This record gives sequence, C-alpha cells and structure tokens, in this order.
Amino acid sequence: MSFAARLKTYYDLVKFEHTVFALPFAYAGMLLASMQHSGSGWPGWPVLFWVTVAMASARTAAMGANRVIDRFIDARNPRTASREVASGKVTPMQAWTLVVVSLVVLVVAAAQLNPLCLALLPLAVVFLIGYPYTKRFTWLCHAWLGITDGAAAAGGWIAVTGHFAPATWALWAVVIFWMIGLDVIYATMDYGFDLKNGIKSIPARFGIPRALKIAAVSHALTFALLLLVGWLSGASIFYYLAALAMGGILLYEHRLVNPNDLTKANVAFFDANMWLALTMLAGVVVDVAWRTLT
Repeated sequence: MSFAARLKTYYDLVKFEHTVFALPFAYAGMLLASMQHSGSGWPGWPVLFWVTVAMASARTAAMGANRVIDRFIDARNPRTASREVASGKVTPMQAWTLVVVSLVVLVVAAAQLNPLCLALLPLAVVFLIGYPYTKRFTWLCHAWLGITDGAAAAGGWIAVTGHFAPATWALWAVVIFWMIGLDVIYATMDYGFDLKNGIKSIPARFGIPRALKIAAVSHALTFALLLLVGWLSGASIFYYLAALAMGGILLYEHRLVNPNDLTKANVAFFDANMWLALTMLAGVVVDVAWRTLT
C-alpha cells in the first residue's frame, strides 16, 4: 500500500471530517472565555494552536480506541463491517499505536496550556477510551459520549482562564444534550442489530418512536442551554441570532427522521449537525468581534 493510500486509510479510520462537531465548540469556549476574562475575544496564537493540537489528538485517540475495541462488533454489523480495523485494513496493533501516540501528543498539548488542563487529563482519558465499553452495559452510553465531547467546549474555556466559570458548565451541558440527541438518532440505524446482539442504546431500550422523542427533548434542552450560555457570558444580539438559527437547524433535523422513515438519519446526523456547529462558531466569532470593537 502506498503512503498516500495508507494515510487515507488512517484518515478514514478516525473519521476526521467528524471533527467539525466538537472543534467549533472548543473554539467557541475559547473565544467566549477570552472575552469574559480579558475583554478581548482573541486568546492569542499559542492558545489557539495548542487547543487545536489537543482537540485533534484527543479525537484521534478516542476514534482509534473505539475502532479497535469494537472491531468484533463492527465486523458482525453489515453497516460497519468495512471499517478499517474490523475489515483488517488496519491491524489492532497499528490502531493501538495510533492511540498511544495521540495520547502522548495530548499530554504535551495540555502541559503547554495550564496546570488545570494537565491535572484534568487523566479523567479525560478515562472518558475518551471508556466510551466503547459503555454500550455493553448501559443505554446511557449516549450521555457518556456527550460528557466526553462536551469536555472539548469546557476545555477551550479553561485553556484560556485556567479555571471553571458558570458559563463553562452551561457550555459543557449544551454539548452533552446536543450529543445525546444526535447520537440517539444515529443509533436508530443499528436498532435491529443492537437488539439481536445485546448492544445497549436508547433505541434498543425504549424503541424507535420513544427514542426519537427523547432526542427531541434533549435538543430542546440544548436550545435552552444555548440561551443560558449567552446570558452568562454577556453575549450580544449576534450570538442570540446564531442561537435562533441553531434552534431552526435542530427542528429541521427532527423533521428529517420519523419512526416510519429513517432513510435520512445519516443526513440528520452529519449534515445538520455540521451546520449547527459551524453556526455556533460563526455566531461566537461575530459576537466577540462586535463586543471587542464596541
């Protein structure tokens, strides 16, 4: 296999395009924290660089671990059988090597930010690596994923300030409930397989109609928490306009799926949530720029 082909294989393994979910929220947390902490929305190039490195390495470690831990489950599921580790394109040893290297890079990045980032790192690693195991034991696995991804938003905040604030927790909660909702929608695609193989999920536990209602409630809480973040961080009208747009995207996402038609579940999972995350970042950028200038 050529170097380019091998690189693409690893790119596909970690689903790099899905970084667009959590990274904008990490940047949003970083910008809002900088605005509240220093009156300027710009945290400086070093913080931006190390937050980006930390995010990329954390997500690579999490996806690599997920793929190797779930390789036998993935191999039995027609939807996931072609995944790189399950299909043998990447060996378990190669995947674990990627995980270890990524964790080393994550340690270096956290150390460059501040002592709190470094002190919280062991707990973050437990959540990063632990997610694949949760679906074997509890249908609350979606919440574990939400807490893990939400830590990125909180991490962006504390990377700037070195401490938590009320808005930090609210921003973390935004991502928690957003991820619960989108992951429940995603899990509907594996409903039949999960039931037959004892995989725990909200759709497998409660059925698809109730699962979609749970996802809708989770996303309603997401919107309410977005407004709370704006209030706690002293946001301008531009942030709230972005929040309204995000609420519209969430409504659109739930119009795409219903218990009798899940053919657009993947579109609802990726496309709608990609635009939601980018809208969040755009709204925060305009908000902090406006407040910095005025």
